[in-house]
Amino acid sequence: QVQLVESGGGLVQAGGSLRLSCAASGSIFSPDVMGWYRQAPGKQRELVATITSGGVTNYADSVKGRFTLSRDNAKNTVYLQMNSLKPEDTAVYYCNAYRLSGSIRIGPNYWGQGTQVTVSS
Repeated sequence: QVQLVESGGGLVQAGGSLRLSCAASGSIFSPDVMGWYRQAPGKQRELVATITSGGVTNYADSVKGRFTLSRDNAKNTVYLQMNSLKPEDTAVYYCNAYRLSGSIRIGPNYWGQGTQVTVSS
């Protein structure tokens, strides 16, 4: 049973910072890709950032230069440092993890329970 345990959400003023963490645990699971997605009220879930086990990152244009995603492979944990937060960053943030075969996802696409990030103006 694989679980993604998230922490670090909360309320912050515009221009402030938050750090989200996500730890993957259970069974023998070493995800090739981990990352974060977010969903604002009335909107579809969207990519924030992903990182491979080799450290290759991919960011949404809206967060480039403000958010940094890092990974501790030994702990199967990712950290999303969010700086210069804007009200439009307000959303529920979901951790995601999966395995790859080549460039193709294999097995389940795992999701965390979500953590609320609210940025006040």
